[in-house]
Amino acid sequence: MAHYYMEPSRTFSEFLLVPNLTTKECNPSNVTLKTPIVKFKKGEKPAYSLNIPFSSAVMQAVSDERMAVALARSGGISFIFGSQSVESQAAMVRKAKSYKAGFVVSRSNLMPTHTLRDVLDLKERTGHSTVAITSDGSANGKLLGIVTGRDYRISRDSLTKKVSDFMTPFEKLVYGKSGITLSEANDLIWDHKLNCLPVVDADNNLDYLVFRKDYDEHKENPSELLDANKSYVVGAGINTKDYEERVPALVAAGVDVLVIDSSDGYSEWQKDTIEYVKSNFDVKIGAGNVVDREGFLYLVEAGADFIKVGIGGGSICITREQKGIGRGQASALIEVAAARDEYYGHTGIYVPICSDGGIVHDYHITLALAMGADFVMMGRYFARFDESPTRKLKVGNNFVKEFWGEGSNRARNWERYDTGGKAGLMFEEGVDSYVPYAGSLQENLGKTIHKIKSTMCNCGSLTIAELQKNARITLVSATSIIEGGAHDVILKENSITGE
Repeated sequence: MAHYYMEPSRTFSEFLLVPNLTTKECNPSNVTLKTPIVKFKKGEKPAYSLNIPFSSAVMQAVSDERMAVALARSGGISFIFGSQSVESQAAMVRKAKSYKAGFVVSRSNLMPTHTLRDVLDLKERTGHSTVAITSDGSANGKLLGIVTGRDYRISRDSLTKKVSDFMTPFEKLVYGKSGITLSEANDLIWDHKLNCLPVVDADNNLDYLVFRKDYDEHKENPSELLDANKSYVVGAGINTKDYEERVPALVAAGVDVLVIDSSDGYSEWQKDTIEYVKSNFDVKIGAGNVVDREGFLYLVEAGADFIKVGIGGGSICITREQKGIGRGQASALIEVAAARDEYYGHTGIYVPICSDGGIVHDYHITLALAMGADFVMMGRYFARFDESPTRKLKVGNNFVKEFWGEGSNRARNWERYDTGGKAGLMFEEGVDSYVPYAGSLQENLGKTIHKIKSTMCNCGSLTIAELQKNARITLVSATSIIEGGAHDVILKENSITGE
């Protein structure tokens, strides 16, 4: 006989938070949103934690290297989409990892025999304005000079002019020696008014470059998410079909955290993928999506470092109406969080959970955290911003950005579906759409974070762990939902409502 869940499948909009005592200490400036993203043992620290509980979805319309940099700069993580060639995804990871670092391995290198045309071609390909000139054109060859935009004038210099004729030669460079600390390197940069400081070994072979802009950006973004080498923490999505080819390339590119992208993660395909990664690489991997205790435990026992929760709740997802599977996001999250806490109690191993889907309003994020999520994953939210990879269009009198699901025909992401290797989609599980254009990520994310911190203060909590422990949550009726918004008034045309 089939098993029946007789309790209705509930969404975030069916709940509200009931305030706790707001103490004088409960000020948004005192709230920390730091949260674990990978599993850890009781009494130990996780290998990776987020400074804000946000991740961007594994979607073509959301997460590329630009989004990865923007979100890591704010303290979250982006999972670069996997529905592209292995080479292009690895290149995106590599770009994001090299964008911000204390000590940067030079990725734009030429020899003195190259020409100005080569410099300009390299700049167009990489976007780098600083080129290291080494004896063999490699990142670790003997440093002979540096070329920046100040060393040539396109309007006057011939494109065939040799690099050796206009580079700043080594003997005129200020440089650091291997073993110099980042603080010492930055002091040299400031003392000599430099934009870039090369670091060389005893034989003058190039080790690293240190940039002034990295210091400035760090001061402007104190919550940025960095690894031990001061590079941005970057995630990437994989599937259960070509992982033996894709994962080695992503690891070589420097990826920090992987996640299996699937509409339904409770499968043997995911177990095989997790076991392959864990057996061959020292890299963290999340799995999912699941909506119940059984799915959570299956993937945890397989070795997953975090679990994604949610099926069919995304704004562009039509899995529920197409296949009739899924669960209300709140109900799924509540059950999985309980299973997570039970597992932690039995084993002493805490496995973070990510709430993926079902978030319409900012307060839904706070509800998800209160219900047990360690962080959330969102697509529509991030697709609206300048940093998403899609086109900004004007439709009617409004600006919009394109947004399509990974289950749509446009995405052509056949590998996302754990059906044993079907080469195409017989039907769609996602739609192609627009979302209202909202501007920059940093400005909008800042408002959302302030709302979350303010609400946590209303709940008497200064950390996400306190919120999960002390939150009081009430079901709401249909009529109380109406009561919660503006009602029984005539709104002025210039009234502003927030999300």
